[in-house]
Formats: sequence, structure tokens, C-alpha cells
Amino acid sequence: MTILACTCNRTQPIDAPTLARVLDEPVALHHALCRREAAAFQRAARDEGPLTVACTQEQRLLAELAQATEGVPAPDVRPIRFVNLRETGGWSRQADQALPKMAALLAAARLPDPEPVPTVRYDSQQARLLIIGPLEAAQALADRLADVWQVTLLGTGGALEQAHRYPVLAGRIVRLTGWLGAFTLRWVDDNPIALDLCTRCNACVAACPEGAIGLDYQVDLGVCRAHRDCVRVCEAPGAIDFARMAEEQQAEFDAVLDLRPAPAFTQHALPQGYVHVPPALNADARLARLWALRDLVGTFDKPRFFRYQQRLCAHARNEQVGCQACVQVCSASAIRSDAERQRIVAEPHLCVGCGACSTVCPSGALTFAYPDPAHQGRALRTLLATYRQAGGRDAALLLHSQGAGQQLIEQWGRAARLEPAMHGLPARVIPWALWHTASTGLELWLAAIAWGASQVWLLLTDEEAPQYAEALRQQMAVAQAVLHGLGYRGEHLRLLQARDARDLAALDAEVRTLAPAQGVAQPATFAALADKRATLELALEHLIAHAPARPADAVVPLPAMGAPLGSVQIDAQACTLCMSCVGACPAGALQDNPNAPQLRFIEKNCVQCGLCVRTCPEQALALQPRLWLHARRREARVLHEQPPFHCIRCGKPFGTLKGVETMLARLSAHPMFQGAAAERLKMCGDCRVIDLHTSPEVKITDL
Repeated sequence: MTILACTCNRTQPIDAPTLARVLDEPVALHHALCRREAAAFQRAARDEGPLTVACTQEQRLLAELAQATEGVPAPDVRPIRFVNLRETGGWSRQADQALPKMAALLAAARLPDPEPVPTVRYDSQQARLLIIGPLEAAQALADRLADVWQVTLLGTGGALEQAHRYPVLAGRIVRLTGWLGAFTLRWVDDNPIALDLCTRCNACVAACPEGAIGLDYQVDLGVCRAHRDCVRVCEAPGAIDFARMAEEQQAEFDAVLDLRPAPAFTQHALPQGYVHVPPALNADARLARLWALRDLVGTFDKPRFFRYQQRLCAHARNEQVGCQACVQVCSASAIRSDAERQRIVAEPHLCVGCGACSTVCPSGALTFAYPDPAHQGRALRTLLATYRQAGGRDAALLLHSQGAGQQLIEQWGRAARLEPAMHGLPARVIPWALWHTASTGLELWLAAIAWGASQVWLLLTDEEAPQYAEALRQQMAVAQAVLHGLGYRGEHLRLLQARDARDLAALDAEVRTLAPAQGVAQPATFAALADKRATLELALEHLIAHAPARPADAVVPLPAMGAPLGSVQIDAQACTLCMSCVGACPAGALQDNPNAPQLRFIEKNCVQCGLCVRTCPEQALALQPRLWLHARRREARVLHEQPPFHCIRCGKPFGTLKGVETMLARLSAHPMFQGAAAERLKMCGDCRVIDLHTSPEVKITDL
């Protein structure tokens, strides 16, 4: 691999020889790679092997230069990696100490791209656009979009143009659903005037004595006094019919432009193809949204961001609902409960790829697919290992989004260069861009601590939905409880929030005051796996093995909200060992014993979904969020057992003593279970049949 580093006109210190030694790759140092030294970039671009350029400022220029240079492979054959060293450390007040961070970022850039995943397709080639809003504004925008879209208007008041230029709908919206290329509008047309028949001659407007008909050509039924003068003057057959039945109608559209103050959808992440432009929106944002709308005609693909394994899902069993974490956290309303099929349903067309569902999923039934957990873990492990190899200490990972988060990091670096009061990112803070900040959770954070990180911070902006912050706080509370319970001192996890550049000064001051937390004495070497629970177990094993201290009872209590680990408490007096909980457990944590009346429990498997608690007819179970440090957490232990009940006829054990006694007590007053019938309840199945056929009390007709 060839690495080209640039000091950007000597504004940042870069120790190329040391970087080359740490990375075991040649590092060519330049001072104006995008200008007078551009020929060096062209020569490197022609060479074989991967190429990394430590500059993102002129990424577009250099990419175009490579494309125009003869002999340079196409980007899909040999991509050129661009790494930002300037704003992430080279312009900070601790730039002279930032070499380990620079080495870490360059090393991570060498990793291969994520494995491709199946895609989701949107098809809007029919170019059917619905504009909802006041008629004057809707018509004005229709004129500007008609060269791209076939426009239909749904008026919410105002005046129609005299000429028929666009189809116009009227009525009350019942429901708007869908996504780009597949929107469905249901509405009720409950007005006497049919707009598709109206010629807009204005005769009805002039004839109405109450002025109940306006230039929207709809009758205001609250004002109308049923003179029917409008009907008499209307020459268009059927255009005005007060006897018309209000009917629900349906139409399909590829995109929707909504000009009303409140959007048609209540979720934070609106469906692709739905553009909301409220009247209060500023001019720049309005123009940006309308301009983007022009590019939505065609066929588009996006990654299918998640994988779902129903066999692992803890959402529902036996008509009982357990875990609903993914349904509650989804900002796009892409996940819903399917009670009939005892599962969740995730709509990939609505999914925006935030990964929050996989973060809060306790079982790993939902997995973030692009990039997958193994790829994310490989990047974090590479960052930390290289940072440590280059002599860095107390690494703090700063995870942020590729959109607003990345922009904030760049603004932060520039402010440190230009404003004396700003310090920029400390040398020990390693920023790393994720597809979305909510796409990592408990297992990767704890794995990062096990790999040698002192802290893991998440940077949130206004880009993220409010429920993401709450879900991430819950996950962080669980992770911090684990670390404190194992004796690791300090604050290892923190949520940093900044709306935009206005909050940079406060963010800069907050980060500078955060002292390093205690990490592991020996970093782990395990790799993150695709299985969420497996990665979590590997991280816990390492953290437990190197724990500075352990509680005397080997139990670390965890918060009730969001904990994916724990035990089950049982009321032995109430439990009859009916084993309903075993059938309800989706993780195999609760098990029966085919050879004895025992309820067994494997604590490592428990995801604290609560399905066992909701299913238990005796209400004998309760959840206990905790991390049990004993090695037996991986083994089946007896949670409850009872002596078996023996058949009074043959002596064969069946059921439990308490279960049979409870049944006899409940049926003792029933007239059908008296005398010999009550005694048969104490027999096994075979003896009960024999007794029915041999007892002189029983007639053949009774059978």
C-alpha cells in the first residue's frame, strides 16, 4: 500500500518516518499535494496496489485528477481511500501528540469495504406526484415541477385557476401510506360539487345567495341553506349533486409534496418520497427540499440494512407479548407487531438504516447488516490496536454519524485552527464515522473497552430521533453498571449532544474536562462476531477475567430498563411446574428435565424479555436483571423441583405432587369429579383408561 500524507501547507505536523514504522508501509510526505505536487499523486495513482491519501479537503479534485490521468485504474477496480487527519487532530492544540491517532485512522482506512448485502428497490418511473395544500401555492409549485412530474392536486382551500391544467382532488384524507413509488391515498369525497365534472364557469359562485361556494368550487355545507340555486344554473350534468353519497376513494402516487403546517406522518423519519414543506420553513431549506424532489423520478436501490431471525425473536409467544424494544425505538415506523403470527414485521422500504432496532434488540434477532457487526468490530479493534502500538494511551473512541456528525467534527477542527479559545479534539480522542450513531450498542462498546479503549463516547446531533438518545442512555447505563461492578473506575461511556456549530464551544470544553477511565490491563484479541450475544459473551469473559475487583456475592446488579442479562426469580410455593414458561422462552434459558419434575435455567441465555413472567398462570416468576460472575451462568441449574406424583394403581410417576394436589383441590366441588371419578385423576393415563373399562360403575354408554 502507498500512503500519501500532506501537511496542508505546513499547517499540521506529520511525522512520516514514525507513521511508516508503525504501519509498516511507506509514507510519502507532501506539503501541497493538491497543487504543485499533484504530479506525485498521479504517479502514485498509476502504481499497483491500494492507495491512501491523508486528505479529504480536496477529495473531489484528486478523484477527478485520477480519473483524467492515463493508466489509473477505475475507482471500482482500485478505490482510493481518503482519510481526514487535519480536522481530527492535526489542527488541534495537541497536534504534536496526535501521531498515534493518525496512525490508527490510516490503519483503519486499509480495511476492505463491507460485504455487499441485498438491496431494496424503489420504482417511481411513472412520475405521479401528489401535491397537498392551499390551491394557490400548490398550483404555483406544480408549474415548476410539471416538466418532471405528472402532478395531481389535493386542495385544502384557496382558489383554483380558471383553466384546467392539473387533475384536482377534494375531500377529507382518510389515510396516506407508502413510500417512494408506492404511496396510497385514501380520501372521502363528501362535497356536492364533483371537480372532475365542473367547468369552472363560476355560475354557481354567482348564484349562491349565501356565498357558500368559493373559487375552490366546493360547497361550504355549514353556510349553505339548501336553496339549490347552484343546481339550477349549472349546465354541466351531474357536476352538482346534493344527493351524492360520500364514498371513500383511493389513488396511487409515486411521491407526495405536502404544503400543510403539520405532516401527514407523525414519525421522526419520514418515508422516502414524502417531502414536507410547511409554510414556516425557511427559504434555503424550502429550496433544498424542492430541488431534491426533482431527482426522485426513476429507479433507485438502497441496501437492506437489517437481517431478521424470527427463531431468536423475543417479541411474542403463546399469544403473549414480551420484548417490544425495536417497535418502540424505530423512528421510521418501519417495524410493527404482528400478533397473529407471533412476530414483528419490518418493512425495508421504510427503514432508514439507523440500526437502533439492532442496538436495543436483546437477543440478536435483528442485526444491522450494512456494515455488519463483524466489520464494525474489526474497524474499532484496528483503531485501538494501532493507536496502542504507536504509543498512545487512554484512547477514547468518539463515534459519530457520517452526515451531521462528520460535518460537526470538521467544523470543530477548523474552529481550533482559527479561534484561540477552541482546543479541538484531544490527542487521545479517536473519531470514527458510523453509518448512523445508533447502529452500535452494548456488545460493541464493551468489546471496545476489552480491546483497550479507556472510553466510548457517542456524538448526537439534531439528525437523530429523540428516542435514540433515550435508548442509548439505557444501553450505556447497563454497560457502565457492568464496568463499575467489576471494579473499573471512572466514566467509560457518555452521550455527547450538539445541535450544530453553535454548540461547539460547550462541546470543546466538555470533552477537555473528561478524565480517562480505568481500562483493562491486557487488551483482548477476540474478533467481533455476527452473533450479538456471542460478541457480548466474549467481551464479558475478558472484562471479568481482568476485573480489578469483584463483588463478594459474584453478582453485579443491572438497571431494569434495557438490560439483556439477568436471572429469573421463582416463587416455589406458587409454582406447580406446569412448564408454560419453558414453552414461552425464546432463548432456551428455561428448560424442563424429561427424567424428573424440574425447571432448569441457563442464565447466560436469558434476554430478560419477560415472556415467561407474562405466560406463568400462577404468576410465580419475576425478572432479576444482573450479571452473575460465576462460571455456572453458562450451565443449566435447577431453578425449582418437586417430588413426582405416583399413580395410585400402578405406581408409575406422572406429574408433580403439587400439581395433582392443586388440580384435585380446584375440581373437588365439581359434580363430575366425585367419588371414583376423583380417584381416576390420581391415575396415570393408561390406568385411567383401564379403570374406565373395568369399573362396574361405568356403563358403556358413559364412555
